[in-house]
Amino acid sequence: MTTLRTRVAAYAVIADSERILLCRISAQLPDLAGQWTLPGGGIDFGETPLAGMIREVNEETGLAVEPIDVAHVDSFVRPTPERTTHHVRIIYRARVIGGELRHEVSGSTDRCEWWPKDSLPPLVDLAEIGVRLAFAV
Repeated sequence: MTTLRTRVAAYAVIADSERILLCRISAQLPDLAGQWTLPGGGIDFGETPLAGMIREVNEETGLAVEPIDVAHVDSFVRPTPERTTHHVRIIYRARVIGGELRHEVSGSTDRCEWWPKDSLPPLVDLAEIGVRLAFAV
């Protein structure tokens, strides 16, 4: 019997007029490894989406951020033989208020970089949404 699960995650679009902050997916997720995504991830039980976004961004990038607004919410269902997961994604626009950019160690991402909007790396769909939100493309 397939298990049903809901996963709520919160992410940040951190950008200026010319560049966006993205994180490279690590080998921990072999199907997506090497592609780039928005910083963020799953929220912990009892954690608000906003607190989860702030924590996840800090874990993945070393940066402290504050929200500007909720930019996008979506959801989709992904079935596998073992489990069917309903993914809910909340994307905030955010600005950096402190910290120093660094790479996550032993996590779902392994590198974070600022990318110019006209020279982006291979993106997962979440990052494509973030680029559209950041640059209205």
